[in-house]
Amino acid sequence: MSLDALKSAIPDYAKDLKLNLGSVIGNSELPAQQLWGTVLATAIASRSPIVLRELEPEAKANLTPEAYTAAKSAAAIMAMNNVFYRTRHLLSDHEYGTLRAGLRMNVIGNPGVDKVDFELWSFAVSAINGCGMCLDSHEQVLRKAGLSRETVQEAFKIAAVIQAVGATLDAEAVLAQ
Repeated sequence: MSLDALKSAIPDYAKDLKLNLGSVIGNSELPAQQLWGTVLATAIASRSPIVLRELEPEAKANLTPEAYTAAKSAAAIMAMNNVFYRTRHLLSDHEYGTLRAGLRMNVIGNPGVDKVDFELWSFAVSAINGCGMCLDSHEQVLRKAGLSRETVQEAFKIAAVIQAVGATLDAEAVLAQ
């Protein structure tokens, strides 16, 4: 299936999502690898089978095998990190922040693609997972690497739209049963 199939599945009451999905993917100024890695990582992070099933083939076709694997790796590692660091940040006992994490995160140091791309995908996944600490950390790395605020915002716009489309279509699937 495809982006078009996904857009056609969006109900009329969510027309804005349909328009935004076409816009954030079809009119993105991100280079293809950054765009499709962001799409794939956020489709995974959305936890929506419908969204992932429809967007994954197009993402795979637009990414090198290394970038495809790295985008999936970003979604996987951030699924863990976002819970861990968000919890650490939300606890009122700040001593947890001084403890060693003791979690393996080797893929962050060697993602198999340009580290800026991996950081962008990790940032977008963190937007979906709502980890402010991770968002700040990745945004700082991206800005130090020379990405503009507009480019960073592209990533979280994609995340927001993909998450909303997933929530809407998953709800419709449940309601149709």
